[in-house]
Formats: sequence, structure tokens, C-alpha cells
Amino acid sequence: MKRQILTIALVFMASLSVSAQKKFSCYSIGFYNLENLFDTCHDVGKNDYEFLPSGSYRWNGMKYDSKQKNMARALADMGTDVLPGVGCAAIGVSEIENAHVLTDLCAQPPLAERNFQFVHIEGPDQRGVDCALLYNPSLFTVRDTKLVPYVYELPEDSRRATRGFFTVSGTLADEHVAIIVCHLPSRAAGSYYRELGAKQIKAVKDSLLADDPDCKVFVMGDMNDDPVSRSMKDVLRGKPDVKQVESDDMFNPFYNILAKEGKGTLMYNGSWNLFDQILLTPNALDKEGTRDYSTMKYWKQQVIRRDYLLQQAGKYKGSPKRTTAGGVWLDGYSDHLPVVVYMLKEQR
Repeated sequence: MKRQILTIALVFMASLSVSAQKKFSCYSIGFYNLENLFDTCHDVGKNDYEFLPSGSYRWNGMKYDSKQKNMARALADMGTDVLPGVGCAAIGVSEIENAHVLTDLCAQPPLAERNFQFVHIEGPDQRGVDCALLYNPSLFTVRDTKLVPYVYELPEDSRRATRGFFTVSGTLADEHVAIIVCHLPSRAAGSYYRELGAKQIKAVKDSLLADDPDCKVFVMGDMNDDPVSRSMKDVLRGKPDVKQVESDDMFNPFYNILAKEGKGTLMYNGSWNLFDQILLTPNALDKEGTRDYSTMKYWKQQVIRRDYLLQQAGKYKGSPKRTTAGGVWLDGYSDHLPVVVYMLKEQR
């Protein structure tokens, strides 16, 4: 298997009490909300009428082609600050309509050059938006996929089918990993529904670990909540510090970006939120600070902030440059910014 290799002239030297350089393989895993990646055709049974040529967005072939080109550019750029020319091994995506748009996306030159593939299962969401996983097959091997449904507790909610939890089991760095790609209910739905979703995500994660305690689980997605929100902090148990993470917890490396730095991945009324997160299970962490990377461990996170992803002028300067705003087509990217985590494993 081709490896992403990073040689680190180690700042770790003092703690390792060695003077020679060590070599590590570095792997990046990301998430990106693609903001309404719809094609121009109606999907039977789905409320996708806004994204038809006759719909409110006047969605046509020219706009669709440009959206595809923009998405491919951003996706191919993820992870390249550390791994130039290589980027991410796997990227979870949300707000994609169907397999057709993913086929077109992977055919875009920046992704086709790396032979990106995708896995996807059509879900029940009434608008027709799903989650999926893109991956570089030279780095990540898919073992199994399943879509775990979001289950409502109240009978009156049962008709409002929404996105489930797209779970992909695979191999990365010769290790078993699982990626759960999520898109929790919107802010309009209320906190209860996102807390219910987080409860179900935790059950999926716990089931994966019960089946294989060595499986490193990555929970990612547009959570429609911040890391400090109850769904993420209390229900999914996402901790801000590696040393706080116990066996039933997860580590949320994006927690302090919002809580301490005031930065995020989307902007509302001039303030940042950080809905786009990647959380990790304890077995993917160097909890004791031993710098033991004999198995793959978390190194660092990143919110991808490229100039082309941001508004450069006007009232919304500095906010993500979206495809359409206020009924005006901006030829932008998404109302969210991408996020990435980097993992290290010592070369033997």
C-alpha cells in the first residue's frame, strides 16, 4: 500500500530522549459539507424541486458543472498543507443528492488524478440529501458499509424521515478503522433531536468497539451543534483535552478552536459556529504522552481556510463563500469550511 510519509525532525526529541530522527507515516482524514450538491434532474419521491432549472435556484447545467469543479478543488486541497500532492486518505461528505453527483465529482481532474472513489447508500431524507465517503484506494481500503437509520422516539415524528449514520469500516495504515459520517437535524428542529442523534451515534460507536476494541473510530459530520453543545459535550462525551478522555469518552480536537480561539467553520449573524467536527475514540490517542506511535495516533487538527473559500469583500467579508446567497448565484463553494485530522504512525 502506498503510504503518506512525513519525516519529522522531531520537536519530540527531548521527551523521547533520543538524538536521531524518526520517520513517520502521516495520514489525513477529513469532512466537508458540500452545501446542496444537487444535479439538475428530479429524483422521484424527493423534494428537490428548488434545484431544477425551473426551481427557485434556477439550477442548470452551467451552475452544476461549476459547483462540481469548485467542490473537487476544495476536496483535493484538504490535507495538502502537511501532505502536498497527496491530501486526505478519506473524506466524509454531507449534503450530496445521490450517487450520480458523486460519480461526476470523482471524475473531476483533481480527484481523478488520485483515483478517488466513493461509497454511498441512498437514504430516506425528504429533501434527498445524504452522507457519503470519498476515499483514495491506495491509502484506504473499504471493508463494509451500512446506513444506520435515525430513529425517532415520538410517534408524531415518524413521518419526518431524516439522514442516518453512514458507517464505513475499512483499513488505514494496516489498521482497522471505522468512520461514521453524520448530518444531525437542523437548528430549527431543536436541541432534543440532535441530542437523540448523538445518543444513537454513541450506540453505533460502542457497538463497533464491542466487536473490535482495537478499531479506531472517527465520528465526523455537520452536527448542527457546537463542540460545547450538550449533544456533543455531554451525550457523545466529546472532551477538549486528551488527558480528560476516559474509556467511554471521545476526544474532540475542535472543541478549543471555538471555545478558546473563537473560530469556527460557518458564520451566522457575524459570529462563528463550529458545526463541522471529527471526534476520535481513546485508542487513537497518545493519552499518556509517551510519544508511542507504534500504532496510528492522533497528531493534530485543522480547519481549512483558503482565500478562495472565503468572501473577500463586502458585508460578509471573511465568511465562507457559498454557492448562492439571497437568491444570487455567487459561484462559491459552501457555507461551511472543511476540517481535517492528521494521524501519525512510526515507520518500522
